[in-house]
Amino acid sequence: MPPPMMLPPSSPGDSEPSGARDMDDEDLVEELLVTVNSARAFVEFRRTQHKECSNLLRWLQLVLPLLEELRDSAPPLTEDAYHRLTLLGRAFAAARRLLRSCHDGSKIFLALESEAVLGRFRNVYEKMNSALDGMPYSELAISDEVKEQVELMNTQLSRSKRRADTQDIELSMDLMVILQNKEDERNADRAILERLAKKLELQTLADLRAETMAIKKLINERNGQNGDSTKQIIELLNKFKEIAGVDEKNVLGEVSMPKSLDKCPSLMIPNDFLCPITLAIMTDPVIVASGQTYERRNIQKWLDSGERTCPKMRQPLAHLSLAPNYALKNLILQWCEKNKVELQKREPDPVAEQDERRGEDIPSLVEGLSSIHLDVQRKAVKKIRMLSKECPENRTLIADSGGISALIGLLACPDKKVQENTVTSLLNLSINESNKLLITRGGAIPLIIEILRNGSAEGQENSAATLFSLSMLDENKLMIGRLGGIAPLVELLQNGTVRGKKDAATAIFNLVLNQQNKVRATQAGIVSALLKIIDDKSLGMVDEALSIFLLLSSHATCCGEIGTPPFMEKLVKLIKDGTPKNKECALSVLLELGSKNKPLLVHALRFGLHEHLSRISKTGTSRAQRKANSLIQLARKL
Repeated sequence: MPPPMMLPPSSPGDSEPSGARDMDDEDLVEELLVTVNSARAFVEFRRTQHKECSNLLRWLQLVLPLLEELRDSAPPLTEDAYHRLTLLGRAFAAARRLLRSCHDGSKIFLALESEAVLGRFRNVYEKMNSALDGMPYSELAISDEVKEQVELMNTQLSRSKRRADTQDIELSMDLMVILQNKEDERNADRAILERLAKKLELQTLADLRAETMAIKKLINERNGQNGDSTKQIIELLNKFKEIAGVDEKNVLGEVSMPKSLDKCPSLMIPNDFLCPITLAIMTDPVIVASGQTYERRNIQKWLDSGERTCPKMRQPLAHLSLAPNYALKNLILQWCEKNKVELQKREPDPVAEQDERRGEDIPSLVEGLSSIHLDVQRKAVKKIRMLSKECPENRTLIADSGGISALIGLLACPDKKVQENTVTSLLNLSINESNKLLITRGGAIPLIIEILRNGSAEGQENSAATLFSLSMLDENKLMIGRLGGIAPLVELLQNGTVRGKKDAATAIFNLVLNQQNKVRATQAGIVSALLKIIDDKSLGMVDEALSIFLLLSSHATCCGEIGTPPFMEKLVKLIKDGTPKNKECALSVLLELGSKNKPLLVHALRFGLHEHLSRISKTGTSRAQRKANSLIQLARKL
């Protein structure tokens, strides 16, 4: 993967004295103070790097007293002291660039490149540690208190540059699933997207606009390079805008003006005439409960997506009524007439009209779910499945009409086709957070697990996807494990269809984020099932299997089951012959196991690991290089 923007690697000459002095002693110290204080001005950071940024800021704060005492006492600097402070200045400059990037850079980019960004933090720690290691305090007239504080900080820096990675494995897996999977007709990926949007804080209109500008800047800086990575970033931004209800087609271009205004580009449109969601001139302005005005179609789309807040103010809406803003509409019409601007008339949307007509049938369809006649139930649940698939408004209406409890009652129906359509309807409905709670509280999970055990192939696949969606709620992870949901998922992973295996792997990954479920999965035979997945290259699920192994290897009980010489040999083979992503994942698992159990690393070395590590440390991806170097250091201690 490409290195993050504005994060240059350290120069090999950083540790060598420069000889001639570029500035006076006082100017050097003053520049150090300015650099540190400007770096400390960044106080809010992207969530994915928040912990590292906070640590770095804390260390910059701790070194300030040293610089302030140097400024006040102004001792003449020896060559050694001058050199050390110059190195420290380079470290501070790198820290400032890094903090700026984590403050206003693209959130999506920083998430995709989290491994490389962590490497840049380690680089800054190493620069600061190297500069402070030989600092001649006795020549600087520094107080003992400040000296002790800086030395303690330097000890912490030394530990930090050796610290194991703190990568968010859940975030990494979610990104992998979204970028690898095709469009899922059952909405199974929607839950992952919503979790990603929440974690990256890309849910509000303001955040999405800021992200768009950050991505534009990134693309300009890349100057046509890293095309695949840029494509992934744009793809994710499009998906986040879609689930937020933002109707903006050319997300990386300037906000396009309506065709009716093309002839008068210099015309200044009053801001109040533009919809805050799309920045297009409004033709049917309406007022929401917060007092803000929006174009009717845009705000309705926002509400249909399940949102219950004002897009601009982000405050909860007391009600969802839309009141026509006749006064503003008249002002817009008068302005358009005066400036000879013809408002664009919207064409009728036959699909929306059809959905609206179908929505009127939902109460009767929900009633049909409880019919004593099987054919009526079959027809009703089939239509409910179709209506819940794409339209957010229908999902809300089905729930409001009592559809969730009626569907839960149908889960026990012996008819396999009814089971398939019922569990898939619940999967679609579970996209809404409030519906997840209704489905769980209605007692659906044990019945879904039963279909997972004994249903048809499609019923099992969709049951696994539904359990995954419901497990987005942390309390449901534990509940699904306690109710026996992990064993049938492992069975599906081992013997299901290709799609069934993928659904099972995604659900298992989410569930074993819970510590108790790690043991349950191991007892259910997850290790042998995952080994078969790795051996079957045609499935293309090696990375998913290794990601689950990585989670399991953090638990002592599971680690004993996983850590065997044959598995070490398998990991070494992947490190040798796998794809770049395979190598990264295999190295991560091997590092986790080897750091806990040194004999396992000895076994891996016997299979020729060291030769492959040496090669990867020079030619692998950024993440793979760092993992390989960590393993090389661990092996040397043996």
